[in-house]
Amino acid sequence: MKNIEPVFFNRDLSWLDFNARVLEEALRKDLPLLERLRFVTIVSSNFDEFFMVRVASVKQAIERGLSQDPAGLSPEKQLQKISAKVRSIIEHQHDCLNYDVLPALASAGLALVRPESYNAFQRKYLETLFTGEIFPVLTPLKFALDGELPSVANLKIYIAFLLKKDASSDEDSIVSIVQVPASIDRIIWFPAEQDNIVRWTLLDDVIHTFGDSLFSGYIVQEKMIFKITRDADFSVDEKRDEDFVEAMEEVLIDREHSRIVCMVFNSKANRLIEILSSRMNLSKEDLYEAKGPIDLRTLSELVNVRGFDELKEKPQKNFLPLELSGDDSLWDRISHADMMLHFPYHSFDPVIRFFQDAAADPQVISIKATLYRTSGDSPIVKALERAALSGKQVTVVVELKARFDEGRNISWATRLERAGVIVVYGLARLKVHAKTALVIRKESGGVKRYVHLSTGNYNDRTAKLYGDICLFTAHSGIASDISLFFNMITGYSVINNTNRLIIAPVAMKAKLISLIDRETWRAERENPGKIIAKMNSLGDTDVIKALYRASQAGVKIYLNIRGICMLVPGIPGLSENIEVVSIIDRYLEHSRIFCFSNGGAAEYYLSSADWMTRNLERRVELMFPVLQEDTIKRIAHILECYFMDNSQARILQKDGTWIRRKPGKGEPSFNTQEHFYQRIKEMTGNSWAPKQEFIVRRSPPAQEKI
Repeated sequence: MKNIEPVFFNRDLSWLDFNARVLEEALRKDLPLLERLRFVTIVSSNFDEFFMVRVASVKQAIERGLSQDPAGLSPEKQLQKISAKVRSIIEHQHDCLNYDVLPALASAGLALVRPESYNAFQRKYLETLFTGEIFPVLTPLKFALDGELPSVANLKIYIAFLLKKDASSDEDSIVSIVQVPASIDRIIWFPAEQDNIVRWTLLDDVIHTFGDSLFSGYIVQEKMIFKITRDADFSVDEKRDEDFVEAMEEVLIDREHSRIVCMVFNSKANRLIEILSSRMNLSKEDLYEAKGPIDLRTLSELVNVRGFDELKEKPQKNFLPLELSGDDSLWDRISHADMMLHFPYHSFDPVIRFFQDAAADPQVISIKATLYRTSGDSPIVKALERAALSGKQVTVVVELKARFDEGRNISWATRLERAGVIVVYGLARLKVHAKTALVIRKESGGVKRYVHLSTGNYNDRTAKLYGDICLFTAHSGIASDISLFFNMITGYSVINNTNRLIIAPVAMKAKLISLIDRETWRAERENPGKIIAKMNSLGDTDVIKALYRASQAGVKIYLNIRGICMLVPGIPGLSENIEVVSIIDRYLEHSRIFCFSNGGAAEYYLSSADWMTRNLERRVELMFPVLQEDTIKRIAHILECYFMDNSQARILQKDGTWIRRKPGKGEPSFNTQEHFYQRIKEMTGNSWAPKQEFIVRRSPPAQEKI
């Protein structure tokens, strides 16, 4: 084996490249216009979190004097490269929006009208609207040029005005900032006109245009729209066991007053930019000009506008598995055989039914579950609440440290506690990221355990948008391990041995490296070995080094990585046997699937964890084997499809670029997500679940005699 020093891509630059690939989807002329707009807005939403967490982290690294990252970049150099790449993506994003998507939408009858294009009728309508409904809500906050900046909220839109008494006045100018109120819809629709074009404008543009009337007696010298992003990369005080919820609530408050990381603006108001950036302690690298509307996240509301179905993706139904097409109880089905669901092609209803049936069934005596992220009106949480109120013992691990979902999780945890649920607020210094539930049922043969395991969250809304896989099983070995797992995270005990499950941070990283090394040791010329893995991100350097060793031994490695990939493929003598593919399409690829050929006796695993250091060392995660033969075949087929795609797949090159894979001469086009949809549609006999409706059992399944 050659002694070649391993190399790595920078984590954050790799993540930005992922967003560039997302933006490429907005440039596709073959996609419906509102779908293209959705991809534009996804980039903005991703950037907000990126600056709050990752850019803030790099800034902290500079202050602490930390050394180079695994890619050999100092924090200062990382920040420079991040800034340059973000500017490039923002420029392409607004070019796509301003010169392609928005004009095309206008031609299709859905037109954004910017202030410079308001006609007399529109201006009069907006002026009346501003005076009667917007003006009374606004709160101008003035400050002198040498004064303290008023509090500016994170991710809120503001209009800044540079004011002076009159042109001849010797008095210094003052600045006033006005928050665009969230209580008023940001998209303002114009009254219908005879040409049947639906026209709209933005609330911030209206305030920018007519806001001068707020400052009677002053001349407005400059004005601009801006938004700031604050540091969210700090954690709760883990030592506050007795009042941990209160400590978490303090973190949420602190985020609104933490250090400002960047400012986005959309006009050449040079004096205002200088004043505000100085008060915010921002350098030029922290300032980003958007040549068009800022905060594009809210434009995603247009995707749901009525009357423009031809501009949207055709809705896809999701389907119920054939295993649930009869009248048997869910418990009988799971007892008979494992059941795998593939979202969003399968309906999420069986997962909800798992909790609802458990809550209603008098033979169920206990329910345990982990909750990391849930929807705003979660039917699963409601089922757990009902179960506790009916006298069942219900234990829920609610992870309060799930970033940006802390407030919602605190709310659910409080409700569950009031219903009598035993609530555990995660673990000190670790996030419980595992997704599992355990139902214990008293049956004629004794107590039986039913388990649900998943690669994704218990969120009925994102289950319609994310590609995930879940497994229902009554396998005694897995059920026993899950019982031990819950004992560990609710009783703070240590698990030394589990039969089937691999748990992080206890054993998963070592297990993964041992599985990779096993392929390395067994590699032969005739049988080189194979590793196939799909995940969201790959960034743990120890795991990457193990993959490099396997590649050097001749092991064929196929990686499907949606986002961050720090591994560098295609380097002779180091990684020439590694292929990295990324698929960006209609649904967000979120599942984690791993296959190790094991000399012909292939082993398949599903997991809640990416191969990132944070997942393997600082989170509680689960990796579980696929044991049932028919499920193994289905998982193998799913993995294979991710490397057959020649429609939405991009291949990572050793220089960090991504090249889109296209069909070869005479080769048919293959779209992985479309294939999954059609395949499951055929497998289920087109037995589809009504959209946004759940199978609710009004009475429990027939009771067994005990």
